[in-house]
Amino acid sequence: MEALALSTLMVFIAEIGDKTQLLALLLACRYRKPWAITAGIFVATILNHAASAWLGNWLAGMFSEDVLSWLVGASFIAVAVWTLIPDKMEDEDTGFHRYGAFVATVLLFFLAEIGDKTQVATVILAAQYQPLSMVILGTTLGMMLANVPVVFLGNNLADKLPLIWIRRAAAALFLVLGIYALFGH
Repeated sequence: MEALALSTLMVFIAEIGDKTQLLALLLACRYRKPWAITAGIFVATILNHAASAWLGNWLAGMFSEDVLSWLVGASFIAVAVWTLIPDKMEDEDTGFHRYGAFVATVLLFFLAEIGDKTQVATVILAAQYQPLSMVILGTTLGMMLANVPVVFLGNNLADKLPLIWIRRAAAALFLVLGIYALFGH
């Protein structure tokens, strides 16, 4: 249960103000098909985070427990710093729009998640927590909790969120987790 709860919370917080959240808003404005976009986000996230969790689990097997604790702690601290940097979406036409809301969302979200904070967090979490299914479920749930309201509420939600304070809180959470991973064992 710890893997599920922590994975959900960490990815939810990391996703606030992230480029994929901005992408969800752009897709919602372009297509106005919230259910197709939501389904696309879900499929893309499951695929991306399953691959990321597998990678994290594989990497965990390559290091001793002490080295892994230091790597995980340093990674959490790096993500804390990264969280403070606002994401920007480039305003370019990718050509994916011709495939419809669902396919465009799956393709764009999967690509946008590559190397993203939430993907890195998934790798880190999978390296530290078991079972992998709970990490994947938690990170996917966190993504959905952060993005579905954006899809359905659009600009009204985005205008009211104090993103700077949410980013700072997320950075603080990652910092605490990093310090705990380094010195709490």
